[in-house]
Parts: sequence; structure tokens; C-alpha cells
Amino acid sequence: MDTQNDIYKIVNVDLICVIIVSIFALYAMGDFVGQFINLHFSHWIVLNIYQSFSLMGVPLLLMLSGALLLAPSKKDEDITIFLKKCFTRLSFPLVFWTIVYFIWAFYIENNPFTLSFIISSILEGPYFVLWYLYMLVGLYLVTPMLRVMVAHFTDRLFKCFLCLWFIGATIPSLIVLFSNGQYHLSVNVFIMPFYVGYFVAGVYLVNVNVRRWVLGVLTFLGFILTVITAIVMAIFCAENSDVSFYQWYFSPFVILASFSFFMLLNSYAKPKVVVQTQKPSWKQRLIHTISKVLQRFMGI
Repeated sequence: MDTQNDIYKIVNVDLICVIIVSIFALYAMGDFVGQFINLHFSHWIVLNIYQSFSLMGVPLLLMLSGALLLAPSKKDEDITIFLKKCFTRLSFPLVFWTIVYFIWAFYIENNPFTLSFIISSILEGPYFVLWYLYMLVGLYLVTPMLRVMVAHFTDRLFKCFLCLWFIGATIPSLIVLFSNGQYHLSVNVFIMPFYVGYFVAGVYLVNVNVRRWVLGVLTFLGFILTVITAIVMAIFCAENSDVSFYQWYFSPFVILASFSFFMLLNSYAKPKVVVQTQKPSWKQRLIHTISKVLQRFMGI
């Protein structure tokens, strides 16, 4: 991920990176949230709260990547150079975490040491929490085309794109959920790739100015509605497979919280002139160091 000084003027890269990884740490608890039947209700509520907050990690990662990679100033960058930089950056975390996974799989989980297992694991993703690395591969491949599209977007077209994406990501699942599976809207009505929506939103939201207190309220509102809705649906619709919609990246409440939180974090970005003329505090240097290490191991 390109983090040149001109990018720092509009994106608080370090702070957002640290927040993303701290949220990913909570994401590790995700497996337990779905085990509503097997957990004491009070324990499940606590895990649900952690999970509801951790859901913002992937959207923040995507929006940060979009803000940095889809900037209009980058639309003329040579495709070959861009792809070489991106996949050079991705190669280390892919190889490192794949090796870590296989060590875990063979020595801890006692999986069979077979060629078939190794090939299928590499193709499908080395471990469930690292699927996002494979997602980044796909996003990097379409980034050169998205750059040209975004460079010619007007404010109105940005809003239309994001509105259509929001509708396409949420409405079909909501119809199934509230009709208890009786009605379905064909997913072919809105052909809007899910993760691309967050990716494009990042480059738009860095230029949207909203009062911090409003962003704080919206972030909390999206978070608390995610928690409450998941609890209510788990109580009354525990057998409904679509309950997980509210613990998904494309729930309307998760989108609300993620958009607001991203803008809130970015509102603390400092202009380049301030960064260059003032000596960073030890806290800023620590956050920057952590951010650089995390970017290296996350492939961003």
C-alpha cells in the first residue's frame, strides 16, 4: 500500500491500520458467536458484542485500501508497475501465513500430510481468517480499471454508485429474513460486487466532512443496533439461517458503523505541513512503527 507523504494529508494511515488489526484480534472470536445453542446466554451476549465491533475490521481495511489506491492522481500509473508492487507486497504475508497455517494444521490439528490437502488448502485459502489476502488479490487485479472509473466520477455518480451498492448488498437478504424465507429477490437484480463497494467508498469518504460528534453517534448507533438486532433475532429466530445476516459485513447497521468509524478516524489525519515541521511525539512514532509492521504482515 502506497503511503507517501501526499497520501497522509487526507488519510490517517497509521491510526486506521492499528485500529484494523486490533479489531481483527476480536475477529478471532467469531467462531464462537454462532454457537448460540452451546453457550450460556450471558456468555454469548459478551461474544456478540465483541463480534459486532470486530465486523468493522474488514470494511476499514477495504476503505483504507481504496482511499490509497484509487486516488485520481494514480489513474495514469503503469499497470505492470502497479501490479508488480502490489503482488510483491502480498507475497510475503501469503507465504509467511501459509507456512504458519500448515505447521498448525499438521502438528496441532493432525491433518493428513498429503499433496491433495496441501493443494486444496492453497487454492481455497490457507486458513479461514486469512481469506482477506485472497480478496486483496482480486481487488488489486481490478484496481487499474477502477482508477479510471473513479477518476471520471462526479459527486452525484459516487452517491448513485454507493446507493445502488447498499441496496444490492442489503435488500435481498432483508426480504428473505423478514418474509421468513417465503419471498426472494433475485441476486441478479443488483450485480454489485460486495467488497468493491467498500473499496470505492474509501476514496469518496476521505473527502466527506461531517462533525466528529455526529460520526461518533452514528458509529455507536450502527454498533449497538448490530448487537441488539443479533440478540433479538437469536432469541426469536434461532433456527433461521439468515439470522447471521446481522453479523455480516453487508448488514445495513455494519455498513453504517463502518462508514462512520472510517470518517471519524480519518478526521484526525494531520496535514503534511504539520507532520514535516513538528517533531513527532513518542506516541506518534510508536503508532507509526506498529503500523509499518502490521502493513508488512497484512499485505496492505
